[in-house]
Amino acid sequence: MQLIISTPSDLDEAQSLAEESLGEGEAADGGEASEWRHFAVPPEMHAARLDRILAYSVPEFSRSYLQQLIEQGAVLMAGVPASKSSAKVKAGVELSVELRATPQSQAFQPQDMALDVVYEDAHLCIINKPAGLVVHPAPGNWSGTLLNGLLARDAQAASLPRAGIVHRLDKDTSGLMVVARTRQTMDALVQRIAAREVKRQYWAMAAGQWTLKNGFTLEQPVGRDPANRLRMAVVDLTRHAGKTAATTFDLVAQSPSGCWVQCTLHTGRTHQIRVHMAHLGFPLLADSVYGGKPAAGMTRQALHAYHLAFQHPVTGEALDFRAPLPQDMQEAAGLWGLSYNDG
Repeated sequence: MQLIISTPSDLDEAQSLAEESLGEGEAADGGEASEWRHFAVPPEMHAARLDRILAYSVPEFSRSYLQQLIEQGAVLMAGVPASKSSAKVKAGVELSVELRATPQSQAFQPQDMALDVVYEDAHLCIINKPAGLVVHPAPGNWSGTLLNGLLARDAQAASLPRAGIVHRLDKDTSGLMVVARTRQTMDALVQRIAAREVKRQYWAMAAGQWTLKNGFTLEQPVGRDPANRLRMAVVDLTRHAGKTAATTFDLVAQSPSGCWVQCTLHTGRTHQIRVHMAHLGFPLLADSVYGGKPAAGMTRQALHAYHLAFQHPVTGEALDFRAPLPQDMQEAAGLWGLSYNDG
């Protein structure tokens, strides 16, 4: 079987996203496919660390991946399995490396899936993502992601970083996402999101009586929770790493059981709305990571990206999209007696 290898940029992207992941990283395990490389340590790498020599000699693979191969006994020094990445190796020593297919190396493969495409032209498309769909391959979800689906439906996606994905929604958050179909569009969208020129609004549901005035904006930095690295939190930037974050809140509807709130993003930090809502004392329904309890039939965090608006980066046209509440949130609203007319 031939080894299936992603491009170096794909592997680097998978690695960086794995580092961002809120779960623990997973070691790659070898697959059936493999390819042997044989070479001698070049003079300019004399007495260098083994992992550095491998990264120099097999540049299409990341150093962390090659370190994993050393740990797995897949690297031979003069015919003997190497044991340490830090081993110093002399010039001229024969090295053999068994490059094994890993979940990471096979992650960027097309997989047919049904996608709800709200809008599409030659430059971009708008996807209404269902809850439960992971956007990008990462530890624990190396296949079956939106990226895999995009690669299957659009031949152009393979030539773009992250298949054109310019922003992400959490696995259990539903709603609208914009995906680029050309590099020019992708670069422009990334710049517009950074410049806060893309309007992104969400609907959220939480228990309790909302008391804040409409238009209230919470400006609190978000970073990894210093007490629990598996989640994010509002942090003090003088003591912990994090980034500034701002969210504006407006009450949509209220009942004795809970509230329906519109959240407007001004920044796009990991779990920003979930963290800010919990910080205000209103964790999302069923968001167990941030203290939300299941209620009104909700078994996933009650968060839906319902409104996306921006100026088309190529045509200049004003684009404005809205996605209705998904079925589970509709039922939750009904059970709580929450109603809203979008006009």
